Amino acid sequence: MATPHQARPAAITATGLRKSFGEKTVLDGIDLTIPEGTIFSLLGPNGAGKTTAVQILSTLVRADAGEVRIAGHDLNREPEKVRAAIGVTGQFSAVDNLLSGEENLLLMADLYGFGRRQARRLTADLLDRFDLVEAARKPAATYSGGMRRRLDIAMTLVGNPSIIFLDEPTTGLDPRSRHGMWEIVRDLVSDGVTVLLTTQYLEEADQLADRIAVLSGGKLVAEGTPAELKRLVPGGHVVLRFGDMPALERASRTLGIGSRDDDSLTLQVPSDGSVKSVKALLDWVEATEAEVEGLTIDTPDLDDVFFAVTGRPDNEKATTR
Repeated sequence: MATPHQARPAAITATGLRKSFGEKTVLDGIDLTIPEGTIFSLLGPNGAGKTTAVQILSTLVRADAGEVRIAGHDLNREPEKVRAAIGVTGQFSAVDNLLSGEENLLLMADLYGFGRRQARRLTADLLDRFDLVEAARKPAATYSGGMRRRLDIAMTLVGNPSIIFLDEPTTGLDPRSRHGMWEIVRDLVSDGVTVLLTTQYLEEADQLADRIAVLSGGKLVAEGTPAELKRLVPGGHVVLRFGDMPALERASRTLGIGSRDDDSLTLQVPSDGSVKSVKALLDWVEATEAEVEGLTIDTPDLDDVFFAVTGRPDNEKATTR
């Protein structure tokens, strides 16, 4: 049986993390705890500090203050041990376009100090795992966006990291390639890898993340599972569709709540969308002997959460750079 996330050892802990550039405070004392073998997503508007947080945690930028432990190592005192435990896939691909996919992987294996035979075996395994065998000897410049991203992550895995930072890994990919990347991330976590993900696609965080933290103004303004965050925003409802007007009238009269639409024979009733509340509603309607032909559950999504906790206007598109 899998260990509950909250009972797992922490892969990453950060306490009081601060960073300023000149007079601009980018991170204002944030705390993070990310359990091993989970996906943790950082969301936030442009300039919220997501990329800076990733750069600090991956040893690329030094924090002004705060304590960080990654894979059991102190970030400031043991940076080399931290680097040995992590892999980073940034917003921009690290692939060398002049080399083939196979050559890119072999070069990475050489940088890690693998012998020739071990490097070729590892490269072959990664090419197969990421469905790049047919394109292995073609220049990376000829690869599609999805293929380049798969190669980029394959190169990150050469060092067998236990923790991977993915900074907007699917930006610019078409929907099919994006969904393919989601499967790769899920497979990584099923193998025990911990993933810290930043993304500009709220649906992506909803689909992948075990927990989500929202950054705004350098502070964490919300954190929880996707379901917990959605419950922060009121406004969910269930729409019941009836077969005829008498059924709609009986249900509407008996329930005494909701918004009725005679043209569509529907009744919209406030609900948090949970199984328990929907079942109670249907049991109540059934007692009126009004037959329900169908129902739709409409609950707040992460877009609603994002706008609510960051103070953005409803007509502005959510971005999380």
